[in-house]
Amino acid sequence: MHDTGEWHALSAHRDALRGVHLRDLFDRDSDRGERLTAEADGLLLDYSKNRLTDETVALLAALADGVRLREWIVNMLTGEVVNFTESRPAWHTALRRPDPPPEVGEELDRMAAFASEAHGGKWDALVNIGIGGSDLGPAMATAALATYVNQELDVRFLSNVDGAHFREVTRGLDPARTLFIVVSKTFTTTETLTNARTARAWVADAVGAKAANSHFAAVTARSDKAREFGIDANAVFAMWDWVGGRYSLGSAVGLSLMAAVGPDAFADMLAGMHHIDEHFRTAPWAENLPALLGLIGIWNRNFWGWPTYAVLPYSQELALFPAYIQQLDMESSGKSVQADGTPAPTATGPVVWGQPGTNGQHAFHQLLHQGTDIVPVEFIGFCRPNHSHIEHHDLLMANLFAQAEALAFGAPDAGDPHRQFPGNRPSTVLLADQLTPRTLGQLVALYEHKVFTQATVWSINPFDQGGVELGKTLATDIAAELTGAAHPNPTRDSSTQSLINRYLEHR
Repeated sequence: MHDTGEWHALSAHRDALRGVHLRDLFDRDSDRGERLTAEADGLLLDYSKNRLTDETVALLAALADGVRLREWIVNMLTGEVVNFTESRPAWHTALRRPDPPPEVGEELDRMAAFASEAHGGKWDALVNIGIGGSDLGPAMATAALATYVNQELDVRFLSNVDGAHFREVTRGLDPARTLFIVVSKTFTTTETLTNARTARAWVADAVGAKAANSHFAAVTARSDKAREFGIDANAVFAMWDWVGGRYSLGSAVGLSLMAAVGPDAFADMLAGMHHIDEHFRTAPWAENLPALLGLIGIWNRNFWGWPTYAVLPYSQELALFPAYIQQLDMESSGKSVQADGTPAPTATGPVVWGQPGTNGQHAFHQLLHQGTDIVPVEFIGFCRPNHSHIEHHDLLMANLFAQAEALAFGAPDAGDPHRQFPGNRPSTVLLADQLTPRTLGQLVALYEHKVFTQATVWSINPFDQGGVELGKTLATDIAAELTGAAHPNPTRDSSTQSLINRYLEHR
């Protein structure tokens, strides 16, 4: 990949752009701001404030063709094996098709019945117990769609094994009227099962051990383990091995979300996802929103050498979206081995971070504007808010537009060097009409396919996460020592053993 004609052409083109400022690009081309955009179903992508030209886009399109991106997209969307290290499909797109596989349709119907029953008056609160993809997706989406949440049911999310999180999540809840959904693909995730056992003891103290079982449902690929835990088979919902955790929001992992917003809103979210799936499959590269985001990410990461980017939604409702994208991108793209088992010859996954505007302006925008590092930014905004405070929304969006403008063009002639802003700092703006379930689905699918585009160029697998496992294995061994179930490991390094000893002395 890095030794192809397409890659060398991009390198030479980058060299030609090194001394060119975004001010120059806009001065030379009065139509740039309107032309370097793409749109799909009301979602506008303005990428004109990146350090690129029409030639760059054409060369990136040639790179996409060179790695057979279109073929890989079709393979993913049709359920072919694209998770090559685990020899299975990554077919999360099947969850949102209008004609899903029969088992998916049946599970969606069961979810809808469960969600409706949860509002029948038996429960005051529902707590989703999961971690990673079993928490970030539904928690993010429930917060994002707060306008659509049925206020009759208090939906909360428990993820951290820290007991303080259990205390905070259950604060003020009546255990006799609280329902828990335990979400774990294998039903062996240590953090999730620890929290689930604590939750069951909490409920059992109030209603008795036998009655406590009726307070639990499960989402898992191991229904046998859920039944062993005491959960009735009718309250166990399926996960499939062809859906990865961070891609699973549209599955029963989203059961808590469906209970919060209702089946119709959930279906609208799935429809938004499917629309972007089809757009990704069919649109030319220069008009293809996910492909453009991914290819510009390649351009920034590999050709300009910028190792991080920020996701900055100008929407308080999307407060958890940067954390969601952080997992989606960094767990998928944080690989250093190619499909053939050889080391990746170029940099791969970037560091992803962010928080909502305008809060971030008073936290880290100083570095974005005047720091020594270049951090590409992806802004997300909406033309219409989900509230009646229009003056607030006008000010919010004015800040978004101003930040993108200031990053690009700066203020180089301020006189005082401390007040000079160099500009020439890239950003992309995603602008949608309004944050609705459909729009949220579009955004989720957009970033899923951005990640897939980049992984295809890098020839890495975005659907496994082997790097998560080593620390979990070591933690299990150390936990046995902390509880006295195992003796100290004589081969352990002196630093770790010293920390363990200190902990045991002072706990």
